[in-house]
Amino acid sequence: MNVLTWRSRGTRQKRRTPQLYVEMKDCSRAKSQRKNVIQELSMLNNIQDIQALLQGPKFPDREFIRSGATFGEVYAMAAGFRAAFSGPEYEGASLCLAVDDRAVMAAVLLAALAGGPTLLLPYAFSAQALARMQQLTGFTTAIADGDRALPPGTTIIRPPARTSAAQAPCAQVSPQAELLRIFTGGSTGTPQIWSKTGGNLFGEGFSLARHFAVTEKDCLVATVPPYHIYGLLFSVILPLVSGASVVMATPSFPGEIGEVIWEQGATLLAGIPPHYRALRGKTVAASSLRLAFSSAGMLDAEDNEAFCQLNKVGIAEVYGSTETGGIATRNRHLGETSFTAFPDVSWQIKDERLCVRSPFLSPELPVADDGFFTTGDRVERSGTSQFILKGRVDGVTKVGGKRVDLEEVRGVIKKVPKVSDCVVMALPDSGGREHRIVALVQGGEVDMKLLRQTLADSLEFYALPRVLKMINRIPLQENGKYDRDAIIQLLESN
Repeated sequence: MNVLTWRSRGTRQKRRTPQLYVEMKDCSRAKSQRKNVIQELSMLNNIQDIQALLQGPKFPDREFIRSGATFGEVYAMAAGFRAAFSGPEYEGASLCLAVDDRAVMAAVLLAALAGGPTLLLPYAFSAQALARMQQLTGFTTAIADGDRALPPGTTIIRPPARTSAAQAPCAQVSPQAELLRIFTGGSTGTPQIWSKTGGNLFGEGFSLARHFAVTEKDCLVATVPPYHIYGLLFSVILPLVSGASVVMATPSFPGEIGEVIWEQGATLLAGIPPHYRALRGKTVAASSLRLAFSSAGMLDAEDNEAFCQLNKVGIAEVYGSTETGGIATRNRHLGETSFTAFPDVSWQIKDERLCVRSPFLSPELPVADDGFFTTGDRVERSGTSQFILKGRVDGVTKVGGKRVDLEEVRGVIKKVPKVSDCVVMALPDSGGREHRIVALVQGGEVDMKLLRQTLADSLEFYALPRVLKMINRIPLQENGKYDRDAIIQLLESN
């Protein structure tokens, strides 16, 4: 390579390497074009895979639920649901999906994918959560597999009787049609409902199966329920599209998790950060376990290291959100300190914020002309193709994998009589919950009993402030802004 000295109008210019610059630019453009082609082919494959999925099970006699329903029985149930949905009363309707049986959920999703009604997925089955979802959506019918605290007057559809006939729901539908609306719950960011198309959910399922080489030889244990987006993707859709089996139980205590893995010969574990914190110092991996997953929040480095070293199994951390779908992954057991985007996802950084273009984005997300959505996460580039997460830019945080809107918590507190001001913060928590909500309330005559009751009546338990302190005047800086350091000192003092 020649290093040239350029002159213009008799003036010596800065030494450059134009040939190298052009080569690098052409190389970057070629890589971008190549990735776009790969993504287009992947999306085409996903569409073809989704259409094939509706034609019938690839392994009808294989267990979908370990020691439970077969794939053939799931498809037969799906055909029964699809027949039940054929009435005119369901045309254009939205049905609440109040089930936690993974086989039933898989069947309902197949029926909806085959042209059934749009499904509404609650974040919890409490009376408060279901009533709030009805207020927002107006649903009058629900699919339920047990006793649920549904609003009065709700029409309930029960799962059809199980049959071994491997029927298929069969229909040619557009993967871009709305399949599901996911209710992200009380105290979450706006909007509270995210739409997902069949292409969003099942396309991501096929993408995950390819990326992590999940096949019919795998058996998965999940510590999260299937009505959480992470649990839905990993313990219902991923097994359904890959032919893997899934354990019906949802263990959450360390002893239970280890016992289920050993008894079922599980090869995959889908857990969340609080569970990996609880598993520190405990051996849970049978010789069959080949990979663990973690999502719904950031996994503490020490918890990751402890699990991997003790169990000799890596944890694939999946970064994303309900509305974006999976964005990137890393496995620190393999030396991956930064996140690498999934093959179907393109990313860039704008004003320190991560922007993504993905077939898994919820349709209502605002995207730029080039298809990129700007997330609420700050990132830093690492190398040429990876990034490091630097934190949120908004007031939405996570507690135990659940999103909490700090401004909404503040709004509830300020409605209580005698409260003149308050500050709600999320502070790091050493207990495995990622953050703890704390609040400093201004008002010397506030009824604390009434305040606590109001919070309990208005918010889910994980959104409740774990520290609630009263003060006559909230510390301010000279410029009139809250003195964050002084406030934290007050909240952390005994």
